[in-house]
Amino acid sequence: MSTLGLIILFSCPPVLVAGQSRGKLPALLSQETIGRDNYLPDFSFAGYGNGLPAIPEASGTLVRVDDFGAAANDGIDDTKAVLAAISHAHDIAGPVIVRFSAGRYIVSEILRIERSDFVLQGAGSGSGGTLLHFPRPLNQVDRSTSLDELRRYLVQLDKRQVEPDRNLDDYFSEYSWSGGFIWIQKPGVRPAPYLVEYDPEIEKLADIEAGARGARTIVLSSTADIDAGDIIQLQWINRTGPEAGIIKSLYETEYESAGSHHWSFPERPLVRQTSRVLSVDGRNVQLADPLLHDAHETIPAQIAAWDGLQQIGIEDLWLEFPDSPFFGHHMERGYNGIYFTSSFDSWARNIRITNADSGILSYNSANLTFKDVITDGVRRAHYSVHMGNVHNVLADNIAVMNPVLHSLSFNTQSTKCVFRNAEVFVDPTLDQHAGANHQNLFDNVTLHMQAVPGSEGPVVPVFDGSGAGYWQPGHGGFNTTWNLRVLVTGGAYADEVVTVQGLDEGPMARIVGLHGNREFKLDYRPTPYVEMLNERLESIPSLYEYQRHQRLNDD
Repeated sequence: MSTLGLIILFSCPPVLVAGQSRGKLPALLSQETIGRDNYLPDFSFAGYGNGLPAIPEASGTLVRVDDFGAAANDGIDDTKAVLAAISHAHDIAGPVIVRFSAGRYIVSEILRIERSDFVLQGAGSGSGGTLLHFPRPLNQVDRSTSLDELRRYLVQLDKRQVEPDRNLDDYFSEYSWSGGFIWIQKPGVRPAPYLVEYDPEIEKLADIEAGARGARTIVLSSTADIDAGDIIQLQWINRTGPEAGIIKSLYETEYESAGSHHWSFPERPLVRQTSRVLSVDGRNVQLADPLLHDAHETIPAQIAAWDGLQQIGIEDLWLEFPDSPFFGHHMERGYNGIYFTSSFDSWARNIRITNADSGILSYNSANLTFKDVITDGVRRAHYSVHMGNVHNVLADNIAVMNPVLHSLSFNTQSTKCVFRNAEVFVDPTLDQHAGANHQNLFDNVTLHMQAVPGSEGPVVPVFDGSGAGYWQPGHGGFNTTWNLRVLVTGGAYADEVVTVQGLDEGPMARIVGLHGNREFKLDYRPTPYVEMLNERLESIPSLYEYQRHQRLNDD
């Protein structure tokens, strides 16, 4: 059994389905009045196929990299052969699998996937599997123009890392949160918006005349350009400034604390929800997942076209980078593993990533599943698994065994994303990175933490509301932490009360079932809805799985 399997079997209790009970049911779920007054999103739509179907087994035309001259374990660079195999696969009609044999391959260029129905596959992520060794960073091998907008943005806005005590004053690296050696992106589709002059004209399909948060049916001004099966993007654009309805929906009574980026771009969506159309009946459209916000005259929204790739799979691979020097936060050279952009209904599973600057990065995507992922190594990383500008992304069974600045990250404009059954072993943080990220879920997560001295006793700084001031607060409404287990490894005696901190977060958070090997008190700002503090959630250990079973039963 793999290391990850041992970790997950040890740390995660079995999930109980609807109807079973082994302990107290949280009031947030069991009492109608509590549920009405304290909204709880249905997070079960996160992941491939909106959370219901299993990730498919790979099928299609098989392309073996060895047939193009690659050879494992010979110590010779395999890049040309691997790129030739991928290029050949791009020209094949229908689904395709590019397969590596077991053993170690050396790859010194970016592996770009630019078409749908494509699986990059190895023989496993552990001993006896497939190891891809990347000896050089992206700043030495990336000769594309894909990140030119980001590069200009960093210079124009003078985005610098300044640390006088280290004699450091330099522009951020474009690879600090972008790029990867396995790079999924539809050609010509922008990964993320930075400079207004690069903003394309939005291909608007219709206005949303009516729709309620949590509902799946909307009324459109017209459905002439919309068909069942289409992937579309719902967009809430703030054209009215700091008092806009969408800002009040994001932050309610805390809306006045919103930073300037919430109204500085009146033609750019503030909230995006990429979804599939299930049916069209007159002007009524049924969506595959629930609305993030109301849509009406006070909170205007529209439907726009979305362009990207589907059915991309990365599986059964070990990605390895050298143990090279760490140059500091935002100074990363680009030892990045997998970069998902413009992707829908896609996945990465059974992946190990060693010594990365960032393990998995995701942008401009929806319905992704990252399953059975280990990040490890001795180098300090920026991100292990990152979700930014994405919707309905599920990271399931994640083990973070390396030092990482942002261990588990909900980043700018991420919505309805879930970290489930994750375990972080080194200096963990739950990163809610500002930027209107909202309705995200930390579900059945375990953290191993060293307590540090505080003014009133030992403290564990669990939540890190980082991000630029113009994107504050740390998160929008209904970010939820469910059944969080904190294991204090030092710094506090067994009879001491330990404070769990989140000092710069966001409004309307839900924290249910915070527990561990100490008695905890919670200092989370602004004040969240809290229930079952110092109680393990025996009845519903995983909110995601509970809500998923509720949907299956309803269907």
